[in-house]
Amino acid sequence: MIELLGVHKAFGTNRVLRGVDLRVTRGTSMVIIGGSGTGKSVLLKCILGLERPEAGLIRVAGEDARRAAREAFLARFGMLFQGGALFDSLPVWQNVAFRLLRGAMKRPRDAARAVAIEKLRRVGLGPEVAELYPAELSGGMQKRVGLARAIAAEPEIIFFDEPTTGLDPIMAGVINELIREIVVEMGATAMTITHDMRTVRAVADTVAMLHEGTIRWAGSVAEMDATPDPYVHQFIHGLGQGPIAAVR
Repeated sequence: MIELLGVHKAFGTNRVLRGVDLRVTRGTSMVIIGGSGTGKSVLLKCILGLERPEAGLIRVAGEDARRAAREAFLARFGMLFQGGALFDSLPVWQNVAFRLLRGAMKRPRDAARAVAIEKLRRVGLGPEVAELYPAELSGGMQKRVGLARAIAAEPEIIFFDEPTTGLDPIMAGVINELIREIVVEMGATAMTITHDMRTVRAVADTVAMLHEGTIRWAGSVAEMDATPDPYVHQFIHGLGQGPIAAVR
């Protein structure tokens, strides 16, 4: 579903991606791990076309992302942002139905609201939440609203950017379970970036480690636990000693 071949991206002299090769099979869930500042978010932005690589090829469903019709291309994607990224001035249902109220996906207002309430139900929130504003919600509820928005337009591909950041362990577990259930139900292709190994184990079919601008390692969760690769071993166990230098 997603294929990257030799993707390079730099910001001035900072070479963030240095030849990324990666394939994500249709209908599977891949998690990208790696330290802070290794380019995980930049990788997602390049796939979405928010950043343009200097070199390399990105294909989505076999189509060159550079040549795709922009609106139709983006319609394939849903996104759960790290900070929620909810619009403070809009009630919850309008946040969830944001894409359904404008552009090519525009639906009648009542129909869009009905979809929003159904997606809120799917993430465990009742219809009474629909008219509230984001500031009236807890962090966990805001994350659920963000998830409802990510799936509202029935995307083929869903990106999850640090989905459990800022949540307590119990709520993080709830969000991980929801992500896994929803991805399986929808048959969507998922790509998650995270530092949280609990999320990796909860949602991943496959794992790839991004380090120094390239994919250092890729495989299943079971293979991740068994690999002798010292970089993967240090990262997944949170070890202070190893080949990955701590950023100070």
